[in-house]
Formats: sequence, C-alpha cells, structure tokens
Amino acid sequence: MLRLHDTATATLQELDLRDPGRVSMYVCGSTVYADPHIGHGRFALVWDIIRRYLRWSGLDVNFVSNVTDIDDKIIDRANAEGRSAADVARQYEVTWWESMDRLGVERPTSEPHATEYVERMVELIAELIERGKAYPGGDGVYFAAEAVADYGLLAHQPIDSLRVGARIEVDEERGKRSPIDFALWKFAKPGEPSWPSPWGAGRPGWHTECVVMALDLLGDDFDLHGGGLDLVFPHHENERAQAVAAGRRFSRRWAHSGMVVAEGGEKMSKSLGNVISLPDLLERYNPRAYRLLVLQAHYRSPLTVTPKTLSSAEQGMERLDALARRFPDARTAVVPDAAALDRFQARMDEDLGTVQAIAELFDLVKRANTLADQGNVGAAQPLAAAVYEMCRAVGLEIGGSSVAPGEDASAQAAARDVARRRGDYAEADAIRGQLQADGWIVEDTPEGTVIRR
Repeated sequence: MLRLHDTATATLQELDLRDPGRVSMYVCGSTVYADPHIGHGRFALVWDIIRRYLRWSGLDVNFVSNVTDIDDKIIDRANAEGRSAADVARQYEVTWWESMDRLGVERPTSEPHATEYVERMVELIAELIERGKAYPGGDGVYFAAEAVADYGLLAHQPIDSLRVGARIEVDEERGKRSPIDFALWKFAKPGEPSWPSPWGAGRPGWHTECVVMALDLLGDDFDLHGGGLDLVFPHHENERAQAVAAGRRFSRRWAHSGMVVAEGGEKMSKSLGNVISLPDLLERYNPRAYRLLVLQAHYRSPLTVTPKTLSSAEQGMERLDALARRFPDARTAVVPDAAALDRFQARMDEDLGTVQAIAELFDLVKRANTLADQGNVGAAQPLAAAVYEMCRAVGLEIGGSSVAPGEDASAQAAARDVARRRGDYAEADAIRGQLQADGWIVEDTPEGTVIRR
C-alpha cells in the first residue's frame, strides 16, 4: 500500500482506507481567472500520477477536484475588463481543461463548481453560528478560529504563535474579533455577484467552498486530501477547522506537492514576474516531456524548470519512444519482468519514490537494448514489457512509429476535436479512451488531436 508524507503528523503514513479497495480523495483544483502557469501543470501532474498509480495498484479511485469559479481574483479581473465574473470564469476554465488535456491529465471523477454549492455553504455557516463557532461582523460572517482547540495542526504551530504572526490585526469596524479569524461569508459590494443569505446578500469565502464540496461528494472521514504546499496554511487548515467545528470527520490523511522554482531556486510567482505560462510551455515542448520531468523530481521537492531540463526530458522521451519502436510486441504480447515491477512498486509505495522508479525505468531501457544488440531479443522482451507497464502506471505514453492511422481512427480523432470545440469533454474523453484501447497514442496539439502508434 502507498505510504505518503502526512502533513498533519509530519510522518510517512500508509493510506488507511475507509472502504476496502476504494480510495476517496479530494484535491483542490483551479481558480479560473487567468491562464494556468507551469506550477499549476506540475501540481496537476503530481496528483494525476498518484491517482493513476493507485488505480494501477488495484484500487478503485474516487477523485474529486473542484473549480473555483467565484473568487476575489475573478471579480477583480471582470471589473478591470468590464465584463461579468461568470464570463471570466468560463473563459479560463476552457483554457485550464485544454491544458490538462494536452498534458494527458485525466478528468476528475467529479469536478464540482463553487457556484453550484452556495446554498449548502450557507447551511454550513448557519450551523457554525448556531454552534457558537462563527459570528456576523461588519462586512461578513467570520469563523472563530480559537474555538477549535487544535487550530494550527497542519501548520504545526500553536494558536498563540499564529495570532502573533497574523498580518491583519483585529478590526473593530469589520467586527473581526481575532487576527486569525477568517471570512466564511463576504457581504456583496456594489456590482459584485451575490447570493442571498440570512445575514445579507454576498458570497462564500474560499475556505468554505472546498470543505462543503469535499464532504458532500466524498462524505465524512474520506481517505486523502491533497494540494500544493502553498495551501497548507491557511486554506487547508481553515477547511479542516470548519469540519471539526461542525462535528464532522474530515480527511484521514493530508499530502502536499512542492512548488516550481525558477533557475537559481527563486520561487515562481506573478509578483516576481517570473511565471511561465503553461499553454506557452506546451506550445514549445513535448507535453509528455513535462510529465517525465515532474516524475524525475520527488513530488514534495522544488522542481526547477528551464530550457535545459525540458530538453533533457525530451531526450528521455526519445529514448523511451525508440524502445517502444524496437519492441512493439512487448506492449501487449509479452509478460513483464516480475522482479523489475516489484522493485518499481516498492519504490513508488515509499512516499511516491518516482526519482528512483524512473532511474529503474531507464536502467531497464539500457539493459533491454544491450541484450537485443547482443542478439538476445528473447531476454530483452520482458524488460521492455516492464518499461511499458511502469509507464502505464504513471500515465507516461510511449511509442512513436510512423504508422499512419486508418480511416476509422482518423474519423474518431476528428470527432473528438468536434466534441472538444463544443465543450463536450465527457464525449472527448470517451473517444480518447477508445483510441487508446485500440493501441493509439493520443496527443492534443494546437492543430487538434494527433494519433500515432
């Protein structure tokens, strides 16, 4: 069973499944107000790899990841551009899913939108007020963080320390009692989108959105909550605190993925002006190479993305594609080397040890090619089959012969493009799945769907 670094205990913990054989996991998704950057791409790939690996390990995975389609940043952009927040959210959600498709990131089992859950958020806030865990203020409703005894668990800091380090002091005009209290409901300002509530028209706070969607779709005591390291505090702590205050059991385990850093180790951020657009990266480099680059770093470590590291990853993909061309029968007609798969699984199970697993992968490539060069193709085939299987486990499609698709496959690819243009992503995903089942590698390009073997 996979063991991950549990943020709450700061130790490696095996997944403790609520329902045997089935993983329930929630991963905070995108806030759709701008084009995604490569940090978002790394984050999405990490959780796609974890999901795929769990499924490869024999588990059924219920993967929920939300879309935040109402937020201060969305409203700010809408006001600056003279259009509605809904219009901004729609535009950038399309861009988000286009980028995910090109990266080969699978769609979530469920992808709830925050605006679909506002009524249930109002219900949770009312319950927290009734329990004495929240209170109305001058500009909204606030959560009383100090009402939760272990507030700060994920940050590993006591309440006193968090209170001292808070940037926003108590604001009597706003009615905020403690600097660590946070907004559950924000009263609407003129021109802002709003929903009705017992306390006045407004909109939910970000932290309330995710806790409601996670509990609604996964139920109490679900197995794993994931996200980027930047979400540990305050976002995930504030989600957890609301569930605890409402008497609900929240996630059993917490795991967080590392950030992308610029050359020299500087954190990548819009304020520093060093952000690289994900669509731009996917125009310039093989999307599969970015998945390989992500796999070559530990998921909790910083990832440096530069032209040099991306080019190196592309060269790695060329080696894998060359092996696939050399050993086409090993994809389906050969039993993989069992010892190699055992080593792979042992490394992956230990906190998703992709660095060691990918090193093993390329060692198998070298050994298989060496054996074939020596004329011992029979001994090479099981090693090549293990490469195929390991790549399948982490969503890394390999291949690349020049076999032209037939009329039927070409028609399916064209139908997929039509489905994507009209926003029918379920149909597009279904066609992708059928093409892959028929042995085609499916890639999204600016010109449309490209298929190859």
